[in-house]
Amino acid sequence: MIKTEKSKGKTLKTKGSPTRVDEHVGSRLRQRRTLLGWSQEKLADAVDITFQQVQKYDRGLNRVSASRLFQFSQVLDVPVSYFFDDYAGKKDLQGLPGLADTDQENFSGDSVFDRKETIDLIRTYYSIRDPKVRRDLHKLIKSMAASSASENS
Repeated sequence: MIKTEKSKGKTLKTKGSPTRVDEHVGSRLRQRRTLLGWSQEKLADAVDITFQQVQKYDRGLNRVSASRLFQFSQVLDVPVSYFFDDYAGKKDLQGLPGLADTDQENFSGDSVFDRKETIDLIRTYYSIRDPKVRRDLHKLIKSMAASSASENS
């Protein structure tokens, strides 16, 4: 919950309070960490902080600084922009060049990547070491999906 103050008829966010952007960044951090199979402890060790701090970042309770976000992007092997992908609150990003004007889908907070089943499937898929077997499996799944879609239409 964001604390607010009244000032000259406007409602202002209290300095340091997390925003929807902070919550979204935390959600993306948790999503990537989980996708890689990393615990909060492992990520904390990788960037030399406590796992409690990672918990707070995951939940969006604490704001992630730019330097820490850069560290996370390096250890989780994603660009910094990954943490802002799918953010629907474009009005919160107005004035930030390159972020507010991107053509992004709305983020409802109920992404398929928030589901344990999706994370398990992706982890299992990438645990197959043989690239040819992975490609064959991918083709099989696509054909099953196409077959299922044609039966339901």
